[in-house]
Amino acid sequence: MIFNLNRLVKIIRINTEISFLFLLIFMTVLSTSFYNSKKKSINENYKDTLNNIYFQKTLSHLLSNLSPKFKNIEHKISEGETFHKILNSYSIPNSEIVKIKKKLNKNYNLNNLKTNLTLKFTIDESNNNRKVTSFLFPVSRTQKILLSRNFETDMFQSKDIITNLNKKIVFKEGKISQSLYKSASTLSIKPNIIIEFARVYGFQVDFQRDIRKNDSFQIMYEIFEDDNGKIFETGNIIFANLKLSGTNNQLYFFDKKGSKGHYDEYGKSVKKALMKTPINGARLSSSFGMRKHPIDGYNKMHRGTDFAAPSGTPIMASGNGIITRAKWCGGGGNCIKIKHNSTYQTVYAHMKNFARGIKVGLRVKQGQIIGYVGSTGKSTGPHLHYEVIENGVKINSQKLKLPSGKILNGKERKLFEIQKIKTDVLKSELIIGLK
Repeated sequence: MIFNLNRLVKIIRINTEISFLFLLIFMTVLSTSFYNSKKKSINENYKDTLNNIYFQKTLSHLLSNLSPKFKNIEHKISEGETFHKILNSYSIPNSEIVKIKKKLNKNYNLNNLKTNLTLKFTIDESNNNRKVTSFLFPVSRTQKILLSRNFETDMFQSKDIITNLNKKIVFKEGKISQSLYKSASTLSIKPNIIIEFARVYGFQVDFQRDIRKNDSFQIMYEIFEDDNGKIFETGNIIFANLKLSGTNNQLYFFDKKGSKGHYDEYGKSVKKALMKTPINGARLSSSFGMRKHPIDGYNKMHRGTDFAAPSGTPIMASGNGIITRAKWCGGGGNCIKIKHNSTYQTVYAHMKNFARGIKVGLRVKQGQIIGYVGSTGKSTGPHLHYEVIENGVKINSQKLKLPSGKILNGKERKLFEIQKIKTDVLKSELIIGLK
């Protein structure tokens, strides 16, 4: 019995060992198979990832080479710039510049570029050649030349673009509350028209002393707009009236060679050698004569007239002439001196800055903007220090007596009277809404 039991135990032990061995072999085979399967899956995923990255890079590279990189450029022409210099600043090859100049020179002299007009062109940057695909050249505000590249011939084709403008007469009227400029601006009158209005009346009106609150003005002027109603430019002031203390001061525009300008209702030109006030909307803050200097503190002869005005207010040349000084003048800050003739010179001091293109030797016209009000040099606030020099002696500009303007006679007077009647009729039609 004991023998049989020992034998049974031995048999069970042997079978257990065999079973464990088989289990171990099975687990080894299973784990090896799982490992190989996983490894294969990882390798395949890794290959797919690498292939995907390679495909993306290849596609991106192909697209970047196939697709042109167009760059649109707008360049506003400044004083003194040349055509070649402008294009060269954008790294356009000389061969391209020569092609464009050759095409444009057939219709326009590129040596006389007009300032403030804008060149527009497109460059293909997909290669190192930087070819210009299109070029829009402004001959004027209403005429442009469009150059388009023909990629088959690699040459430019030219096309003229003309904007048709329609002349329209605008009538505006209002009361002066603070200043003429501010009151006119609220009526959406263009700034250049307001400045021209002030220039025309600047010969006979002191805008600081003569204008009172609730004085009124009327203005009738030309505008030129396209077929969509967009205003491209303004024209002449054909009628103006500045009503001061109940008295009308009417002016009419007479457009005849040799006598072109503004005249009062009696045919007398308002134009004189020098304007009474070279700045609009200013306040007379210091007159010509002895005064206590605001900075130095002692009494000193003030040999000019000071006009207080907001910084940046335009300053006009009071007469035709040549600029003989345009620089820093010590206590006078930025200043300009103009020689008008053998008798008169004028000085403008404490300017914030000069107008574009202003330099010594430049010939300026009466009413032309030469700079802007500032407070440079010895100054307590923004204002214009204005001097008039007569035969080398500084005089009081507000007491200056100048010869009267031209008076129309004979045939010119008759033509003026006819023009005046037509203007009055047109004004009446605009006021009551018939035009």
